[in-house]
Amino acid sequence: MAVALDLRDEILELKRARKAVILAHNYQTGDIQDVADYVGDSLGLAYHAKATDAEVIVFCGVHFMAETAKIVNPKKIVILPDKDAGCSLEQACPADQLEAYLHQHADKNYYVIAYINCSAGVKALCDVICTSGNAVKIVNLAPKDRPVLFVPDANLGSWVMEQTGRKMDLWQGSCYVHVEFTRDSINRIKAEYPDALVVAHPECTQAVRLLADEVCSTERMVDFCKKTEVKNIIVVTESGMLHRLKRECPDKNLIPGPTDRCACADCRYMKMNTMEKLRNCLRDLSPRVEMDEEIRRRAETPLLRMLEQSK
Repeated sequence: MAVALDLRDEILELKRARKAVILAHNYQTGDIQDVADYVGDSLGLAYHAKATDAEVIVFCGVHFMAETAKIVNPKKIVILPDKDAGCSLEQACPADQLEAYLHQHADKNYYVIAYINCSAGVKALCDVICTSGNAVKIVNLAPKDRPVLFVPDANLGSWVMEQTGRKMDLWQGSCYVHVEFTRDSINRIKAEYPDALVVAHPECTQAVRLLADEVCSTERMVDFCKKTEVKNIIVVTESGMLHRLKRECPDKNLIPGPTDRCACADCRYMKMNTMEKLRNCLRDLSPRVEMDEEIRRRAETPLLRMLEQSK
């Protein structure tokens, strides 16, 4: 325990010395969440990254999230604990493949909406970005006279179509964590807690979403769990979310949604970040996020459009 406390103190001292801010996604481990200045979902993190006056942004999440912070803060140092912390959704839609697809279907004049879980190169090819928290609003604001291509998450895109009635062409990407939840795995835990409510992330498959009492972003899960009078809640998303929910909803019995292979779902990429790596990146100001300025500038436009449309 003493070692862990010393490490936490070292991180806080380095943060002060570097005039840094630590941003952490809801899927980070509890110790990282507890040392962060702000913990939230992709939309909240994007707003905080845009608004911060810190000289250094430490992004405890995956690589595309740190890239997003750099896109809106080109003059600041943006670092992340592990440069290899990727995302299966980002990997599902390489920029060159999207560019080739858009060129091949240029006659359609697509309005391209990109889920924020993608690379800067993909963002640069899009008209607007969205998160799971604002996707319905962003799609509702899309031009009615152009077909929409939604990339890269087909499950989120399918859910948005259900909510909006807007037909879209969907890139066939998925989050490898959320597709591990199945109808059978959720029904098994429901049999143990028949009175429990189910809250699920829209990256889950339709079969799982149909079992849920609420489908929403991680940030809205906090409000849902706080406001419901039901004590037992099955939380169907990445395991890191349980730490924040338990802290903010201590009166609730929060049950991790199981998959067919384990009692809860960990994202191997999110869990690549550790307190030791966080300390090291603050100490060394590395790994840094860098990108081509032309890509950054083109990616900034749809990202700022999202922030404006989400107000």
